[in-house]
Amino acid sequence: MDDDEQLMSRCIQIAGNSRGMVAPNPMVGALLVHQGRIIAEGVHRKFGGPHAEADCLLRAEGSPGAMIRSSTLYVNLEPCSHQGKTPPCADLILENGIPEVVIGTEDPFELVSGRGIRRLREGGVRVRSGILAGECRQLNIRFFTFHEKKRPYIILKWARSRDGFISRKDGSPVKLTHELADRVVHKWRSEESAILIGAGTLRSDQPRLTNRLWTGTSPVRVILGRKAESLKGSSLEGGGPPILFFNCEKSGRADGVEWIRVREGVSPLPQLMEALHFRGISSVLVEGGATLLGMILSEGCWDEARVITAPVWLEEGTREPQLKGSRMIREYDLGQDLVTEFAPA
Repeated sequence: MDDDEQLMSRCIQIAGNSRGMVAPNPMVGALLVHQGRIIAEGVHRKFGGPHAEADCLLRAEGSPGAMIRSSTLYVNLEPCSHQGKTPPCADLILENGIPEVVIGTEDPFELVSGRGIRRLREGGVRVRSGILAGECRQLNIRFFTFHEKKRPYIILKWARSRDGFISRKDGSPVKLTHELADRVVHKWRSEESAILIGAGTLRSDQPRLTNRLWTGTSPVRVILGRKAESLKGSSLEGGGPPILFFNCEKSGRADGVEWIRVREGVSPLPQLMEALHFRGISSVLVEGGATLLGMILSEGCWDEARVITAPVWLEEGTREPQLKGSRMIREYDLGQDLVTEFAPA
């Protein structure tokens, strides 16, 4: 790994510290480097806060101006060139007289895509891009999927017995995973914008859909069902994160729930994805039952699957969904349980 790649790797590392805190914005880290030495680091810490470039330059304020004007800025994503919640980072770079910028990947957001690089070059800045591009893209795969596919990044998750069942024969839930796996699942929830289940899972499992066993913000709770069922008396009554209930009967807001009507007789998934994209939800963890998981898999609308295998034998029950046309990414132990991760082939 050469010097540029080592420095970009550091950008990726510090950017990842804001996972789950900046969506729908990307995770970005920035370094200011003078004669091979890092003199300041910055990171986009929370949605609406200063971007990584601004944070980095703020932390470099104690450095002599001549040093900043002879430094190179490293950033894993193209600096923005438009006025959003914060001023354009490209203009800030020009104002500080930074002569060279090294970028991991271009920004897929249509208001930036290539414009930030062009703005810098027109201002006389030397720009190099494509350093560890694959790693930089993977860091922000949710952000890229959101803008390129116009839908959230979809992660499927389920727990199964060793013989491939996810519930009892009568459909009632059964506790499969152990404490460590439970905590990791709540960590996963903290990293995504929303969590999705079907109305059947709500009725049978009565889940709370929060990350009680981990720190950070709980995701938006999304339910998909045909009827606009009341949530009174359910596990979701009594406040908490926002609730979006997709159904075939009504739209509107009531009792802290937004009801979103979808057309009956056609697949609800494209309508659900469009509505979530419109609301800025960039990623969804799906913890539904076999029906919802099977529908998503059959329509090919997924990006990852995380399957937890518990050391339990049920011998009969509801079979797990079939991951046809997939490839295994990795496998690892979580205490007594085993996690296997898949992606579309």
